[in-house]
Amino acid sequence: MRSLLASLLFASLLLLSVLRADGPGDNVPDKVRPVPPQGIQLADKDRQNLTARVATLKKAIDEMPKSLGKGKQSLLELLPDVEIFHRAVDTALKHEEFFSPADVAKANKLLDEGLARARQLAEGKPTWTTASGLVVRGYRSRIDDTVQPYGLVVPRGYNAESATPYRLDVWLHGRYEKQVEMTFIDERMRVAGQFTPPGAFVLHPYGRFSNAFKLAGEVDVLEALAHAQKHYRIDDDRLVMRGFSMGGAGCWQLAAHYPSKWVAAAPGAGFSETAEFLNVFQKEKVAPTWYERKLWQLYDVPNYAINFHNLPTVAYSGEKDSQKQAADVMVKAMGEVGLDLVHLIGPGTGHSYHPATRQQINERIDRLVAKGRERVPARVRFATPTLRYHEAFWVSLEGMQEHWKIARVDATLNGSAISVTTSNVSALRLRFGPGDTLAGGITSVFLDGARVELPPQKPRSDRSWEQVFTRGPKGWTTTEPTGVRKQPGLQGPIDDAFLDRFLFVRPTGKALHDKTAAWQKAEMERAIKEWRRQMRGDAIVKDDKDITERDIQSAHLILWGDPASNTLIAKVLPKLPLSWDAKTLSIGKDKFDASAHMPALVYPNPLNPKRYVVFNSG
Repeated sequence: MRSLLASLLFASLLLLSVLRADGPGDNVPDKVRPVPPQGIQLADKDRQNLTARVATLKKAIDEMPKSLGKGKQSLLELLPDVEIFHRAVDTALKHEEFFSPADVAKANKLLDEGLARARQLAEGKPTWTTASGLVVRGYRSRIDDTVQPYGLVVPRGYNAESATPYRLDVWLHGRYEKQVEMTFIDERMRVAGQFTPPGAFVLHPYGRFSNAFKLAGEVDVLEALAHAQKHYRIDDDRLVMRGFSMGGAGCWQLAAHYPSKWVAAAPGAGFSETAEFLNVFQKEKVAPTWYERKLWQLYDVPNYAINFHNLPTVAYSGEKDSQKQAADVMVKAMGEVGLDLVHLIGPGTGHSYHPATRQQINERIDRLVAKGRERVPARVRFATPTLRYHEAFWVSLEGMQEHWKIARVDATLNGSAISVTTSNVSALRLRFGPGDTLAGGITSVFLDGARVELPPQKPRSDRSWEQVFTRGPKGWTTTEPTGVRKQPGLQGPIDDAFLDRFLFVRPTGKALHDKTAAWQKAEMERAIKEWRRQMRGDAIVKDDKDITERDIQSAHLILWGDPASNTLIAKVLPKLPLSWDAKTLSIGKDKFDASAHMPALVYPNPLNPKRYVVFNSG
């Protein structure tokens, strides 16, 4: 129970470490300032005008299926490109997120663009899809069905029919507590950014606000990239990960977590871990509990330092910038695994890029891009403390002997033979795509010094190959792991359930106890509010009696209430490792008074083991 409850603390702990920049005093819960801050009071005429224009755009959006007619329904795929403008202004109005009188003009500019796009789409002639220069696009997130914006710099003369696909650089923005959707979109319509390589796309993810590209912010980067790859001719082997300040922290994180996705990474400033950064940046000495320290591993990049073995990286810091600490920490961490981090330092410079050093960064990254990503490296070195981030190139961890303890893999490909050494790994998948092996396929595999007998197989005609290995009492075998277990995508903690589609399931029955029911209701309302405020989404909420089989198959279910008030809790409870009635809540050998306790846990959904159920936690 204690380990389950520990994951509850992670989201709030993470947000404090990321968003606070004023020292320990600002971490007192009842004194923390709101983020984003309270906006200004709009003049009545401005509010009335914007409200009317928002309603006009909403009507055009709602009527779009009818406006397009039967022959053009495929164009509805582009509707998020219109909806982002409506949602940006509508959200700012509803939640008082106008921060200066100039924001009124920004809102009207966004509504002008939204209405223009709505007209173009209704006519079947969307011009923004083929435009070059600064283009704002939108997609519907799989997490919560909200439309999310991102910015693009489309190279001049872009040709979708080009024989050569285009390079794309992802640029992660810095921290700005007033950068709500409206201000983000306005900036992306005006500013190209510091790095605009000739002939290349630059993708500016919103990251769902200033959360350092953590949690839903990380998913936003990946979803925005996938959307751009779908709609433009992008070279998968020439994707660059970049960012500065908070974006530099996001760059470190996404590079370390997905080392086989990028041709190169260029983090600038930012932070790469928690404890030392807080001490240097805001003079805050932290004394984490054992479970906090374990959970920090989800994002503390030094734990993943070996993953940069296969990812060329050029780090940058200003000589006088306190956030130089981030790269200094990574120099040490990478040195401990035999890597020498290239760390370029802007002479006499604070928290910004030195022009000459920026040019040096560009020259190095451009050369790496010209060579392209190494799709099948002969040697893969990889480490992770969690199966949330479990793969690199042709190596995928499918099981760990102890979660939140670093698991390591060092795998070498030599012709048709593979040799792998592991630590803290209980299951492993080796996988090569079409054309990635020799004609005869893989004929021998050595795991931790012992040859593993491979099942009889004929070489695949497309030269792909895949095999799962499981460590048992007698060593490694080619059997598949079975049973309820931690596995990629189902490894916890509770936060993990919010990195894919989720539904809040609201109870409709009479609760076991009024006191616990009041607590549950308050927690659910707080979770809905904070999801919107910190992750800029609208949680999907459904009554327990309205949950469908499609919901069960497609979403993680966040179940609020108890077995009496929520029919879904009552349905799954017999197959979970706890018992719960009006008197007692039992987990293992521990028993609790059910009138004063509520479980907060995550577990594979007995109704669909490929998804989670979560009890009473956001």
